[in-house]
Amino acid sequence: MAIEAKENSLGAKAFLAGVVLAILIGLSTSLIPIPALKKYSSAIYAILVLLGLFIGFTIKVSQKDSQTFMIAGAILVIVSKFGMDSVHGSLIGIGVGDTVAAVFGALLALFVPATIIVAIKNLFGIARV
Repeated sequence: MAIEAKENSLGAKAFLAGVVLAILIGLSTSLIPIPALKKYSSAIYAILVLLGLFIGFTIKVSQKDSQTFMIAGAILVIVSKFGMDSVHGSLIGIGVGDTVAAVFGALLALFVPATIIVAIKNLFGIARV
């Protein structure tokens, strides 16, 4: 049986739920032609941003691991942004470009606020020295 740390379970569960939710939202907004999804897409993405803020505030990352989290988050944000632009143009012929771009956009809405909050918390931790 694996030992689970209790102090970070809320942040870790929110992180996992956010990633799954971002992927589902990205897939559903492009694959399922439901008019309500397009109508409320700004509110749906606002929920992802708020979840990203919640993850940033609740995830407990040690000083050593915060650098890894920020590097991984920054790489994910950069690759997602460039991926949105390049995938949309290159895969449009086979009908996958919009779907992949929507998933990347949803991941951006989640990870940008989380990475910014962890970076700010890290800066305040360094400033206390």
